[in-house]
Amino acid sequence: MNQISFAGDWYGTLKAGEAELRLVFHLKQKPDGSYEGTTDSPDQGVMGIPITEVVVQERQITLRVASVQGEFIGTLAKDGKTLKGEWKQSGMRFPLELKKDTPPPAPKRPQEPRPPFPYRTEEVVIVNPKAKVRLAGTLTLPRGTPPFPAVVFLTGSGAQNRNEELFGHKPFLVLADYLTRRGFATLRMDDRGIGGSTGDMSQATTLDWVEDALAAVVYLKTRREIDPRRIGLLGHSEGALVAAIAAAQSREVAFIVMLAGTGVPGDQILFRQAELIARKSGVSDNAIERNRLLQMRVFEILRREPDNEKATKQIAEALVTNLARGTLPEAQRQALEAQARNYTRPWFRTFIELNPAEYLRRVKCPVLALWGANDLQVDPDQNMPAVEKALKAGGNKQITLRKLPGLNHLFQKSETGLPTEYAKIEETFNPDALKIIGDWLQSVTKPATPSRPPSRPPKKRGR
Repeated sequence: MNQISFAGDWYGTLKAGEAELRLVFHLKQKPDGSYEGTTDSPDQGVMGIPITEVVVQERQITLRVASVQGEFIGTLAKDGKTLKGEWKQSGMRFPLELKKDTPPPAPKRPQEPRPPFPYRTEEVVIVNPKAKVRLAGTLTLPRGTPPFPAVVFLTGSGAQNRNEELFGHKPFLVLADYLTRRGFATLRMDDRGIGGSTGDMSQATTLDWVEDALAAVVYLKTRREIDPRRIGLLGHSEGALVAAIAAAQSREVAFIVMLAGTGVPGDQILFRQAELIARKSGVSDNAIERNRLLQMRVFEILRREPDNEKATKQIAEALVTNLARGTLPEAQRQALEAQARNYTRPWFRTFIELNPAEYLRRVKCPVLALWGANDLQVDPDQNMPAVEKALKAGGNKQITLRKLPGLNHLFQKSETGLPTEYAKIEETFNPDALKIIGDWLQSVTKPATPSRPPSRPPKKRGR
């Protein structure tokens, strides 16, 4: 009888509603016969998440991933190459089949650039001395005569790698390639604790990422290939807010591009986001109002209770009360407690209170702000007027704001704008939006035209 072995790379696709996510589990057998491993979520750009516990009972295996409150339980088929089971996370269950050493086909991403590139790329490290973190990044340098204008890319909320990779899309890679071909140097970085970067993402806030952005500007000023007077920031979603705060704090920022940027406090963003996504998904008015009341309760607890342990307990009770009419299973209760703990993280406490207008009023450099008309995460009708009002209140006359028809939060051409569409759309970043960004950047980074000497009057001819 052959000994059962679970060692190897196991691939599967998790189907949660309309969304599909590829998952990979890498398992190694230790000398004592037990297993250890990591898991990847390629479509979210997250790799190497530790599997915290592996339990084997004959042909059944349980894989627990504590950092995402997830668990896979599967049974090995007779072929020894298939695990049939389910993935449990946050109280929900999804069927999941894993195939050994057989990765599913990668989604089509026709815009993703492939080498060789007509420009130079360089792996770099940016140091934020105040926070004692090192940020790994990629610097691209165009062909031509330096010094070049430069753009620093700033990712949105959550743990992101330098390409802002999610659902198989790499929007920052597409943007960097496009802009470098148009003559711009670009710098994109892994977030703290992601990829090659150090630091603890769980303890960082929006204001910490502002420090990282300004550290990148300082770094670029040391490069002889870069024009120190033409270094700007391009941020997506929360990254747009980071760009605005950085520009308000430092005159070293020559320009900013805000993609799906916020103009109202974070709590208002989350209220509107939840409502728009729910309505577009066909959720009833009663359920939408119930969720809004729950959000209000969570925000009220956070503002009233500074102690994280006490706040976590109160929020967990509110979540349980909202969900349950009877007794909840212990696993689901634990998942809600983990969700409550996320609300008390420094980032969330900061985000719901930050008012972008306070910083936008102090931004004096040129600003390009774009939104997709189908954006359900950062509503353009809520945020575009607020951004414009704040910039004008500060006297900034160098502003360009546009709402682009048919584009979603990721600036893809979309039908509904729902996040469940993101992975299904082959387009990574709409070409028209790319051109708008490139044209605007060229218009604001043109080197000053050398002044001509005063014209001399024609010499009088002698008679």
